[in-house]
Amino acid sequence: MSKRPLLLVTGGSRGIGAAICLKAAEAGYDLVINYRSDHAAAGQVSDAVHKAGARALVLAGDMADEADIAALFAATDEFGQLTHMVNNAGITGRSGRLTDIDPQVIRETIDLNVTGAILVAREAAKRLSTRLGGPGGSIVNISSVAAHIGSPGEYVWYAASKAAVDGLTIGMARELALEGVRVNAVAPGMTETEIHDRSTGDPGRVERIRPSIPMQRIGKPEEIADAVMYLLSDAASYVTGSILRVSGGR
Repeated sequence: MSKRPLLLVTGGSRGIGAAICLKAAEAGYDLVINYRSDHAAAGQVSDAVHKAGARALVLAGDMADEADIAALFAATDEFGQLTHMVNNAGITGRSGRLTDIDPQVIRETIDLNVTGAILVAREAAKRLSTRLGGPGGSIVNISSVAAHIGSPGEYVWYAASKAAVDGLTIGMARELALEGVRVNAVAPGMTETEIHDRSTGDPGRVERIRPSIPMQRIGKPEEIADAVMYLLSDAASYVTGSILRVSGGR
């Protein structure tokens, strides 16, 4: 069995998740790559991970579904001993004012971004906690600057879901602090991924928001991934319960 650390990334087939998988493979991690539906994209990430010299297990699963979460962790257990996890799977729903949005969009966002994230973090903690016989390790949740600015007129419900992720991060960090597990979050700002067109239904959003970013540019997925890799690593050994904004100052 491989002696390399084993990292599980949910939502690892595209955007920030894919960038994290590639950075992790280059840094010496083996990967479990979860995705929901884009098999081709997940396969491309897996190929790149293998080229970097890492093992990769690619598994489809909806992280809003408790049965899929259980199946993902069961397969991970067979693949190796989990040491690190990035809780990345998430959606925004189409943009709009809260008063105009379909309640189903709100429910779907909360089911994945909040309930799903909590259940995924719970399963990871059960495997990492030294109190429960685990090796210790690190969890990084993906939050958003939306949690701090509220995203009025765009997706207030998404901002609320990411504020919940911040609360999850702080609570878990304190609960697991003496059990060998560090829990932190990265809160990206505007980042160059297809989520803007695919999920929000607002293709002009990036250019409209750019002037509000002090650095006057959009972040790259690799820049978010670098922050995640720091928090996963031993270089952050005294860092837990932190929420690191990577947002160009926004």
